[in-house]
Amino acid sequence: MIFGLIMLLSVVAGILSGEHFHSFVAGFGIAAIAIGTAYWLAFRATRYPQLALLMLLVAMTAKLAVTVTGVMWVVQTNMMSSPFVFSLSYLFFSIVVSYCYFKLREYQMSVATKRNTVVFSTSTQQESALMTSTATATKI
Repeated sequence: MIFGLIMLLSVVAGILSGEHFHSFVAGFGIAAIAIGTAYWLAFRATRYPQLALLMLLVAMTAKLAVTVTGVMWVVQTNMMSSPFVFSLSYLFFSIVVSYCYFKLREYQMSVATKRNTVVFSTSTQQESALMTSTATATKI
């Protein structure tokens, strides 16, 4: 349902900004790369949990750097025909891409939890079977 709504809004926004399509696509591209970079840096697995805040700050700085670099590149190449369409596109797609990345992370965590549940329940069943077999062997 939400995916369909996102797709519908994206297509309608693309059609409505037909005259300024380059600004629309540039906003989408810069938002996707900036959020993807921030997501990749913020959710890195590390051996030291104390680095979590540092990784979030590095991710925020990287997102800002990618955004500023992308906007400078778009302005330099004269691709931005409408700053308003660009800013709305960037805002909308930064929210959408963040939502998609967090849904992906939620799915990955649920798969990992299911995998760990299966591993732990299998080993527990095997241990209980071993305990009953050794208990009956000692009675004989």
